[in-house]
Amino acid sequence: MKNPFTAKALSLNTKAINETIQRALTAAGLNTKSGVMHDVTETIRRHLNSAGLGGGGGVPSAPPHVAPVVDTVARDVDKGQNEGGEPIIWPPSDEPHTNGTFQRRSFSNAAGSRSYKLHVPIQRSPQRRPVVVMLHGCTQSADDFAAGTQMNRLADEHDFLVVYPEQASHANTSRCWNWFKPQDQQRDAGEPSVIAGIVREVVQQHEADARRVFVAGLSAGAAMAVVMGESYPEVFAGVGAHSGLPYGSAHDIPSALAAMKGGRSGMPGPRPMPGAVTVPIKKSVQAVPTIVFHGDRDTTVQHSNGAEITQHAKQAYLSQDGEAFLHTSTTQGTALKGRSFTRTVHANPDGQAHIEHWTLHGAGHAWSGGDPRGTYTDHIGPDASAEMVRFFLSLPRGGSA
Repeated sequence: MKNPFTAKALSLNTKAINETIQRALTAAGLNTKSGVMHDVTETIRRHLNSAGLGGGGGVPSAPPHVAPVVDTVARDVDKGQNEGGEPIIWPPSDEPHTNGTFQRRSFSNAAGSRSYKLHVPIQRSPQRRPVVVMLHGCTQSADDFAAGTQMNRLADEHDFLVVYPEQASHANTSRCWNWFKPQDQQRDAGEPSVIAGIVREVVQQHEADARRVFVAGLSAGAAMAVVMGESYPEVFAGVGAHSGLPYGSAHDIPSALAAMKGGRSGMPGPRPMPGAVTVPIKKSVQAVPTIVFHGDRDTTVQHSNGAEITQHAKQAYLSQDGEAFLHTSTTQGTALKGRSFTRTVHANPDGQAHIEHWTLHGAGHAWSGGDPRGTYTDHIGPDASAEMVRFFLSLPRGGSA
């Protein structure tokens, strides 16, 4: 989500800072011209610029509203397993390129037009492939979100397609998905209609597995991913929501800002203004498998929103015929780089997980385990992309699309 508050730029000599850092690394016998340390120094330069700390350094400045520097740290190159939970699916390498193709396309229907990018790995299996739809956050693009989440690498390793619908600036000046508008919260209308149309086009053209289509997003994209699961449960077999909001949280910009701060029925937050029109609160009723990630230091979208997404999903499952209860188990763990987390799993009597909720302790508004080449990323982990893929691919084939 776009943060309306930005820090005043400081007047510092960034070139001198960069040169000092390089001299120190070189004195330590580290090569800053290539390899891992080159990536580290480039990351430092980029975040100095993104924080508004002067000019120079040769690295393009990021927009002033990207994730705070405290939420974006130099790139992690270690791999392994998370101490608190099931094995992590790690990307195969740290190289920026992937196999397959990554092409821009466009789609139009009666509800509008949007561009999207499609990653197609090199064919390795004769079976129909799953599809993961990735919805970026405010100010982001398809390329930015792909770089930050590194979902294309996982697609190459596990043989699935990745679709990145892209919000148009004419639809929202901050390139946010309009999850808060009533016309964009329902089936066969607005942005949900366009996103569903993109998915159906990709499934048809690439003969993908229509019953293994999943949607995930960050921030505004996460809120829209929840909308997609509610509006098209026959299309999406699972939903991933990172730093997002529950379905029906808002109906206009003021209520959206209130919801982001936790102002929703049953949740702490600012009270509505006197005389404001009261709009009935909506709740998810479709039982779609859901995995939620949210940092408990998120000052952009209050972390209680993640708990509410989980609660809606539980209520939807428990209201289904035949679902008497969901077994709940909670584990605590620490990612390799020190981020502690709490993971709660809600499973049916057969042990199939329907809902997972990851609370990231000390994390802000950023994609957990992401690559700093993308905005709104926090490399410390756990790896949200890997965990979402594990969750999605472990689900039985769903939907009926």
